[in-house]
Amino acid sequence: QVQLVESGGGSVQAGGSLRLSCAASGLTVTSSCMGWFRQAPGKEREGVAVIYTRGGSTYYTDSVKGRFTISQANAKNTMTLQMNSLRPEDTAMYYCAAAGRGGYCSGLLTGGYFYWGQGTQVTVSS
Repeated sequence: QVQLVESGGGSVQAGGSLRLSCAASGLTVTSSCMGWFRQAPGKEREGVAVIYTRGGSTYYTDSVKGRFTISQANAKNTMTLQMNSLRPEDTAMYYCAAAGRGGYCSGLLTGGYFYWGQGTQVTVSS
């Protein structure tokens, strides 16, 4: 049974930082393509950052490049998203996702990710 549990969300002022974590069970984070996605009210879920296996290449949506960093921690079997210089437009529910054996790596598109967490809310005020 694969479970992904996000934590670290909260409310910050613009310019602040948050660090999101995704704790995985039933799946080894370094063996699966994983990503962070977000969904704001009334908008579609969008890809924020993805990290691939076999070298850990990372990709980001343009709006977060230079501000967000995705990484994996083998010892804790977690994936993190360090978010700096937060903006009000970053406000959304953030979800952790993994392709796993049941899915495939679809980059910043949602379709290939088989496992999803419940989400953690990030609110950035101006």
